[in-house]
Amino acid sequence: MLSVIEQKRRQRSKTTEAQKKSQLGQFLTPETTAIFMANLFQNGEGKCRLLDAGAGIGSLSAAFLDRWQEGGLQFQQVTLDAVEIDSVLISDLAQTLEKYNKNNFAVNIHQTDFIHAAVDSLSGSLFTKSLATYTHVILNPPYKKINRNSAHRQALSRVGIETVNLYSAFVALAIALTEANGQIVAIIPRSFCNGLYYRPFRKFMLEHAVIRHIHLFESRNQAFKDDGVLQENIIIHLQRGVQQGSVTISTSTDDLFSDLLKHEYNFDRIVLPDDSEQIIHIPSSPEHNALELPNNVCHTLKDLGLKVSTGPVVDFRLRAHLRQMPTPETIPLLYPIHFSGDKTTWPIEGCKKPNAIAHNSDTQKWLYPTGFYCVVRRFSSKEEKRRIVASVVDPKFFGDASVLGFENHLNLFHDNKQALAEPLAWGLATFLNTSLVDTYFRRFSGHTQVNATDLKLMKYPSRKILLELGEWAMQQDDLTQTQIDAKLAMLTT
Repeated sequence: MLSVIEQKRRQRSKTTEAQKKSQLGQFLTPETTAIFMANLFQNGEGKCRLLDAGAGIGSLSAAFLDRWQEGGLQFQQVTLDAVEIDSVLISDLAQTLEKYNKNNFAVNIHQTDFIHAAVDSLSGSLFTKSLATYTHVILNPPYKKINRNSAHRQALSRVGIETVNLYSAFVALAIALTEANGQIVAIIPRSFCNGLYYRPFRKFMLEHAVIRHIHLFESRNQAFKDDGVLQENIIIHLQRGVQQGSVTISTSTDDLFSDLLKHEYNFDRIVLPDDSEQIIHIPSSPEHNALELPNNVCHTLKDLGLKVSTGPVVDFRLRAHLRQMPTPETIPLLYPIHFSGDKTTWPIEGCKKPNAIAHNSDTQKWLYPTGFYCVVRRFSSKEEKRRIVASVVDPKFFGDASVLGFENHLNLFHDNKQALAEPLAWGLATFLNTSLVDTYFRRFSGHTQVNATDLKLMKYPSRKILLELGEWAMQQDDLTQTQIDAKLAMLTT
């Protein structure tokens, strides 16, 4: 049966317009992923009440029901609530589930908005039919930002849920609808694991459920490759009303799971006990455990007297002031393209991006004094070796310019909007380019971007070590990964 569903899924993926996928945040689950997810549920008994919210064509429900009917789950009876908002998929969903229509199975297909239905149920609305509480939930929720003033955001606030994306809203509501000992398995973006915007969701999830298993796809574009999704996805297994124990972390390159690896970790290796942000770390292997940073890599940017900000020049808002090449009335405008490793190239002739911005009263407030800075690209390319790519801004490349413009795709380390000492700029860039930092950052960030907030939350060596690292880096003709990793290890041991 699943092979028929998989054919239907692939057909739907090909024929559904990209605009509609984006509008609904809709990406249907591949067969192999659905089976893997269904197999994460621990065996049960008695009556199962199953929720599949954002059910699509029924791939996840079918995988769960196949496992049950093949004897992998010992339920006497299963009742399924399948919720799907897209009317186009309802007939496919009904077709998928009709095969299981036996005496010990009942299905209710709800063509409705899950968020509003769940909120109404949880808040006890008299005007809607309440959803049940569930023993099991299986989810591939939609991926789409929720606007601050939207009806969804207002509805969620009625039940004490604060979040910024449909996928995290679905998971939070699923947790709220799940009874004690109930289990939830969901495939979702990794972006909730860190960052300010998802902090309320992390708090809600960790207060009301425990993490049993996290599966990480090591290639960002493999979980929904038919739909061209560039997003690092995880599969997470949660359970309500039980004690938090160890967490299984598994990895595979893609959705074939042919190179599946599993390791067990204590929970305090996943969420640090003293971390008020409740960042979720996902180690890839015990051998490369960057969670235990050297003892002297323990300082915040505030400790160092430094700040990091997103480049303030948003080019489309200042379009009238942009210039393709510098003139006497302009100053340098720096994009990621102007930096490659420890090399700076400015200006770049024939570049698609402007090289300069007019220096006048309208642009002055967006500019920084010329000097040494450390910059980090906000976006890494699809499978870049390092997630964090740092460079040094050296004023010698910009002639007699008194100020510099930093475009919004760069993060900028500065001293209260002033330049850094040259060795400190080099020390920061060298530290951020180490394998230690890259591994540590990947532990808690699945974004395809590096936000200033992420860099603020990181730990750094002391200013003394950074200066020593910078002085050393300035004396090297060509820095290799092996050299900078060895130098940092020597300074922090």
